[in-house]
Amino acid sequence: MKHILSLLVLLLVTGSVFAQRDFYQSYEFTKADTLRGALRAERTCYDVTFYELDIKVDVERQYLSGYVDMTYQVKEDFKTLQIDLFENMQINGITFLGKKLKYRREAAAVFVDFPKRQKQGSSGSIRIAYEGKPIAAKNAPWDGGFVWKKDENGKAWVGVACEGDGASLWWPNKDHLSDEPDSVSIKVAVPNELVCASNGNLRATEKLNDGYTRYDWFVSYPINNYNVSITIADFAHFSDTYTAEDDETLDLDYYVLSYNLEKAKKQFEQVEKMLACYERYFGKYPFWKDGFSLIETPYLGMEHQSGIAYGNQYMRGYLGGLIPKHMDWDYIIIHETGHEYFGNSISCNDLSEMWIHESFTTYMEALYVECIYNFEEAIGYLISQRQFIYNQEPIIGPKDVNWEDWKSSDHYYKGAWVLHTLRHAIGDDAVWFDLLKSFYQRYAISNIDSEDFFNYVNQCTRRDFSRFFEQYLYYPSIPILEYQLEQQGKDLQVRYRWNADVEGFDMPILAGKQESYWTLYPSDNWKTSILQSLNKSEFKVATELFYVDVMEVK
Repeated sequence: MKHILSLLVLLLVTGSVFAQRDFYQSYEFTKADTLRGALRAERTCYDVTFYELDIKVDVERQYLSGYVDMTYQVKEDFKTLQIDLFENMQINGITFLGKKLKYRREAAAVFVDFPKRQKQGSSGSIRIAYEGKPIAAKNAPWDGGFVWKKDENGKAWVGVACEGDGASLWWPNKDHLSDEPDSVSIKVAVPNELVCASNGNLRATEKLNDGYTRYDWFVSYPINNYNVSITIADFAHFSDTYTAEDDETLDLDYYVLSYNLEKAKKQFEQVEKMLACYERYFGKYPFWKDGFSLIETPYLGMEHQSGIAYGNQYMRGYLGGLIPKHMDWDYIIIHETGHEYFGNSISCNDLSEMWIHESFTTYMEALYVECIYNFEEAIGYLISQRQFIYNQEPIIGPKDVNWEDWKSSDHYYKGAWVLHTLRHAIGDDAVWFDLLKSFYQRYAISNIDSEDFFNYVNQCTRRDFSRFFEQYLYYPSIPILEYQLEQQGKDLQVRYRWNADVEGFDMPILAGKQESYWTLYPSDNWKTSILQSLNKSEFKVATELFYVDVMEVK
């Protein structure tokens, strides 16, 4: 039940300014996409406050059975509400106050009818009993579903990742990003020889009478439904602590395959240094009471809140690559922990705005490099990622549909460059880092829209970056700095202007001699500046600091 926050600011960015133009007009969306993606009356009428999952995992049959109790508050009078569960999963019954409710399916949407109108301000709880064989992921974590594998000793190794596809592929819930429960209980029974690791704190274990052991986990903070996860394996467990700047200690727990224990102890030493860097930039780890965990998974990784999925095989970088060769840090640990701040603590309200999760977290990788190494290394790291930017579609996608059909990873890498560019367009690191930290702390443990960030930037800088955000987030192309050079003795005359989609685009930029750039203030009209004691051959636009194209016009 994260509350959607709004901020009254000096410069209010209106939604009409950022119309999606015509880019997605040719896209076709099904009714099922809308049922999952839109906030219809059957969803806005209630707000989930608590889920209790109580399930049994039959590893041999790859089968789930059990129930989910969903507690909610009534926001508007209703007789029908919508929950979500994939069609291959069977509902055995839905009860309210001990009585069965009628329900009907439409694709993965389940409409539940109440005998009496539920009144605004009241609360209630329904139990959804269900079972089924959840879909198996073809390529987790990019393709959602369960992963059923064996470890090197032939023991079961099971995990699930469902970002994009949605948590409703394996448990019934209100599957929309905008509604997070205040807390979640996760009770999972698995065969006695295995361990189930999940989110939050392990409150109890209980041996049952049928060869199964139940693990009771509890998440005490709001959580995205797709972050609720379980991993089942022959785990070894070890722990540590991290001490924050205020001397408060955070519990660190690690669940790894038994034969990887020593390898994990060495690899996970970097966790404390990483948490210190992120604390410096944003503040303390956000889910302090629930602790921080890494859980070894049979897929690469995922940002499961307080129980991060780790599958990087104890290698540097991204399975040994992606980061510069002279660096030695684990990409999955750094990236997925970054999501604890952006994605898990601060969450978007709609899949179209996943840049709030991915762009900020990808930029946090560069901040980590800047923290551990230096600013020049951070620039080099960002430059190494530019090869993955394609500019084929806007960073922000279509709203109100369950759509993750991105053509590229621009909402990761381009989005990180947008933030890097914004830092240098602001031109004052003290302002930039104060803005980042105060923005995060202002909106921690809440859901936001992109406009919340736009408005906050405008408020903190007392400048209007509306055109900047419109160009970089709502158009595929990037601005082009057109320029003309004329040598005038020892000085250089520079004529320049922006060629951009957005009328009046006016971002300042650095240019001139790399060791001593001048600040230019282009608009979409030609301007002229004299750069003193500069030869034409020395002229450079600071493309290492700004994501722009440049074109010399003869």
